[in-house]
Amino acid sequence: MKPTDLRGILQYIPRFREKTFIIAVDGAIVTDENFANILLDVAVLRSLNIRVVLVHGAAAQIQSLAGQQKITASNLDGTGITDADTLKLALTAANRLTHEILEGLSANDLRAAATNAIIAHPMGILQGVDHLFTGKVERVDTELLQTLLAQGIVPVVPPLGFDGDGKTYRVNSDGVALAVAEALKATKLIFITTTDGLVCNGQLIRQMLVADLDALLAQKKCDFTPQALSKAQHSAAACHAGVPRVHVINGSVDEGLLAEVFSNEGIGTLIYANEYQQIRPAKKKDVRSIMLLTKNSVATEELVKRTRAAIEKQLGDYFIFEIDKNPVACVALHLYPEANKGELACLYVNPSHENQGIGRKLIQFVESKARELGLGELLTLSTQAFTYFQSKGGFSEGTPDDLPPARREKYDQSGRNSKVLVKRLK
Repeated sequence: MKPTDLRGILQYIPRFREKTFIIAVDGAIVTDENFANILLDVAVLRSLNIRVVLVHGAAAQIQSLAGQQKITASNLDGTGITDADTLKLALTAANRLTHEILEGLSANDLRAAATNAIIAHPMGILQGVDHLFTGKVERVDTELLQTLLAQGIVPVVPPLGFDGDGKTYRVNSDGVALAVAEALKATKLIFITTTDGLVCNGQLIRQMLVADLDALLAQKKCDFTPQALSKAQHSAAACHAGVPRVHVINGSVDEGLLAEVFSNEGIGTLIYANEYQQIRPAKKKDVRSIMLLTKNSVATEELVKRTRAAIEKQLGDYFIFEIDKNPVACVALHLYPEANKGELACLYVNPSHENQGIGRKLIQFVESKARELGLGELLTLSTQAFTYFQSKGGFSEGTPDDLPPARREKYDQSGRNSKVLVKRLK
């Protein structure tokens, strides 16, 4: 099922309804041919009663205008020195982009308004260098933004700040997005950029706890590209400021925004402020998920076929690994107390979440449960994944004689000739 299908979206609606998303779009994406589709995705979010604030950058347009006018722009991204000429370019570029965004939102029957919600002050003199018209966000006019949002209007925030005297400053759009997300207590901050996500040392980060990102920034800061570094630093800062989830995605991917928001795997990078994964006992409503998860593995004879009735009968043995309340893996621990043994069974991880250590976590979880119950031995049967259990779980090859009598009978009847793997717990 595509993540943008209605059934895929419905499960998220109760969590996101009336919540606030800050969508920060790089200037290069606003002029990308896929931007019209991004605005269509924004219309979908609004139709689900999700509040949206759009923040946009202008670096690409400032650079383009500078080339046309043969001016050397002193500050493209809003972090360096902004001289008078560059400020003029920034005003022209930002106003054009804001207008294009308003046009696009109107084409999708969405009400929107350009705002002056960013109150800024001069960045000032740093290390002896006057940054002139470069500004720093002092505060966000939350009352203005909340008033617009309450009326169903999408606020559009340019990379410009204004002080009490009416002066305008060039501000970094990533910093603006962070400040707005913090001020509005946003549920999500989504950076839409020209890359597939946060790339460090040539590797795409799919998902990461903010503490791990902090460590990466401290130890391998130079492994990030300049653009990725800004996104990484502001993503970490947003999580520390109370934003639970920060996403970095490629704005050139059709339906990318919806795929990131309404699917477990997403398309880009997810930075999260707390442990959003958990293993929990299966409930009756999970029976369908267990059957769907294991369907392909049953077809390839990796797992034995289990009927709905059989799963329901032993439901207390099953556990679900979920991400943001969505099942992505399962496992079972069947008990044979008369033999003081347990069986690790029905271990399966959704292909979209493979190679993330989830299988190993489930093995460790089942082993811990078995130890808590005082079992002396843990068994598992496998026709194709036995080397995985040996290398990742520390199992050794045994024989059918290691099986408890009741399990041995089922083993002989199945005709699967599975390998029997054993791990001593005491």
